[in-house]
Amino acid sequence: MLLSVIDGADGYLQFMTVLILFVLVLAVTWGVTRWIARYQQGRSGIGNLEMIETCRISPNKYIQIIRAGEKYLVIAIGKDEVHMLSTLSKEELVLRESPEGEAIDFANIFDRVKKMKEKDKG
Repeated sequence: MLLSVIDGADGYLQFMTVLILFVLVLAVTWGVTRWIARYQQGRSGIGNLEMIETCRISPNKYIQIIRAGEKYLVIAIGKDEVHMLSTLSKEELVLRESPEGEAIDFANIFDRVKKMKEKDKG
């Protein structure tokens, strides 16, 4: 009887250890992902090159609008090649923004979906 109680406590302790380690790894992964995203976002607008918009046309082919200095270029990107399609002037671009003027990111989209679900329930 005493042995089964000790085995049960040992199993519970092992489960709690694994659960704590899992939560710790998940938190570290979340933190590192956010740090890398902020780092890359900060670097994307600095310098002479900036990716403005991307459109996927097949699993490994894209059309992108990039800013190179003061020029805007339309390029086609394939698996092993990049081709320039056209140049655009700043006046020809139609830049999209979110309806409220806030940055479009997952957190904002998630909040909007939550609000829509709350309206449906209420």
